Amino acid sequence: MKLGFSPEEEAFRAEAASWLKAELEGPFADVRGLTSLTEMPERRRDWERRLGEAGWSCVGWPTPYGGRDATLAQQVIFAEEYARAGAPPRLNHIGIELAGPTILAFGTDEQKARFLPKIAKGEEIWCQGYSEPNAGSDLANVRTKAWREGDEWVIVGQKVWTSLAQFSDWIFVIARTEAGSKGPKGLSFLLVPVDQSGVTVRPIHQITGEAEFNETFFDDARTAAESILGEPGDGWAVAMGLLGFERGVSTLAQQMGFRNELDAVIAAARANGEARNPLIRQRIAKAEIGLRLMRYGALRMLTDAEGGGLNPAALTYKIQWATWRRDLGELAMDVLGQAGETVAGHEYAFPALPNLFLYSRADTIYGGTNEIQRNIIAERALGLPREPRGDLK
Repeated sequence: MKLGFSPEEEAFRAEAASWLKAELEGPFADVRGLTSLTEMPERRRDWERRLGEAGWSCVGWPTPYGGRDATLAQQVIFAEEYARAGAPPRLNHIGIELAGPTILAFGTDEQKARFLPKIAKGEEIWCQGYSEPNAGSDLANVRTKAWREGDEWVIVGQKVWTSLAQFSDWIFVIARTEAGSKGPKGLSFLLVPVDQSGVTVRPIHQITGEAEFNETFFDDARTAAESILGEPGDGWAVAMGLLGFERGVSTLAQQMGFRNELDAVIAAARANGEARNPLIRQRIAKAEIGLRLMRYGALRMLTDAEGGGLNPAALTYKIQWATWRRDLGELAMDVLGQAGETVAGHEYAFPALPNLFLYSRADTIYGGTNEIQRNIIAERALGLPREPRGDLK
C-alpha cells in the first residue's frame, strides 16, 4: 500500500503550496477561509479564472484542454494543499469534478474542444440536472422529457436540489427522450444552456441561511441537436459513468478539509473548557481515529487506482466519510453548547461549526443515501442478489 509520496510528488506539492500561499495571502486574501458556497460569487468567479490562467484548475486533465496531465497522486496532493491553504470551495466544482470528466469519457472531439477549455479557464460554470420531485435516489424514475425538433432538443420538466444553478451557465440534464419508456431505458444526457427564456431557476432557502440549492424548471427549453453525450437512449450509461466520478477516487483528498474541521472542534473545546470533559475527550479521540482510518483507506484506494483498478472496498468510502462527518457535526454542537444554537436576527448566517452540523445532515443523503450505498456495497462489492426494483427488471 502507498504510505507516502515520492520526491517528485513532494516537489509538485511544494510548487502547488507555494502558488496557493502567494495568491491567498495576496490578491485573493479576501476569499481565503470562506466556507459558504454562495458568498462573494463574483470574486469566486475571479478565483476560478485565476486558477485556470495558472493551470491549477483541472490538473488531471490533458494539457490541450487546460490541464497538466497530472497523475492521480498529484491530483490528490493538489486537493490536499488546496484545503490546507484555506482556499474557498470551488464555485465550479460540478464542472470540474463531474461535467468535465464525463465529457472527457463520453464526448466527441468537437464536444471536448467546445466545453472543456472553458470549464478549465473558469469561463463557464456548470450545475447538475439529475434529481426531480419523484426521482431522488431513484434516478431511473425521471419524468423530464425531451424531443428533437429540427436541429434542436426541446426540454420540458423540472429538476430539484440543483446546486449553484443561480450562478451557472450550463446544466447537464437527464431527460426521457423515448415516449412510453420506463426505468433506465429511453433516457438521454443533454447539455443545456441556463441563460434562456425556457429555463427558470428558483432558490431553495436552507436552514443554514443560504440558498445553495434550487428548483430548475424547463418550459420548452432548447439546446442544439449535437449537445447530447452519447446516442439518444444512452443517458443511463452516461449517468452511471458520471456517478463513478462523484463516488470514486475524486473524493480521496477531502480528508484535508475534514482535518481542518476536526481541528476547529478541538480548538473550540480547548477555548471553552470542554476539552476537560472526559466524554467529549473520548468522542474527539474517536473522531481522530476515524479520520486516520479514512486516510489509510484512501491511500489503499490510491494504490489500487494507480495499478489500474479499484478494490471493491472502495465502494464503502462514501458511507464511511458521510457518517463520520455527520457525527463530527453533532460533536461540534455538543462542544459549543448554547453558544452554537443562536444567531442575531432573521437574516442570518451561521458560523463555521454550527453550519457544519446543519450541512452534514445532508451528507448521508446526497450522492446516494446511506441506504442506497448499502445496496451498492451488497450488490457490486459482495455479489449479493439484486433487490427487487419494479421497473428495473
